[in-house]
Amino acid sequence: MSRRGTAEEKTAKSDPIYNNKLVNMLVNHILKHGKKSLAYKIIYKSVKNIQQKTETNPLYVLRHAIRRTTPDIAVKARRVGGSTHKVPIEIGSTQGKALAIHWLLGSYRKRPGKNMALLLSSEFIDAAKGSGDAIRKKEETHRMAEANRSFAHFR
Repeated sequence: MSRRGTAEEKTAKSDPIYNNKLVNMLVNHILKHGKKSLAYKIIYKSVKNIQQKTETNPLYVLRHAIRRTTPDIAVKARRVGGSTHKVPIEIGSTQGKALAIHWLLGSYRKRPGKNMALLLSSEFIDAAKGSGDAIRKKEETHRMAEANRSFAHFR
């Protein structure tokens, strides 16, 4: 039994303009070298681009894109005996949302081009429509979990 107390769950803060926790999570994931103001500029420009391209609420498009890329199940490597098996495990909503954001930001960074805000907005629009690299990654993860379903008893 642990002698330390249980860790308190941190509540996510919301961003100053849209007052949305999801936008703040995106800013914190896009953040590099502590330049938070630059991360805010990139996110806000991409939200503005989403508004212009889709002519709908950009926060709805963001939410829809993240909901579409959130995985229900993931694979985890477990060492049993002498061999390593990829065991499918169900993941919670917060961990799934973090994975979805990670995949979306990773896939926009792979896109060719210079303008980060434009690339990010097009990645979010593609994910909301059901295409894009992040959606492919989610489907690949689900396929791998389905293929390794026989190892589920190692959970």
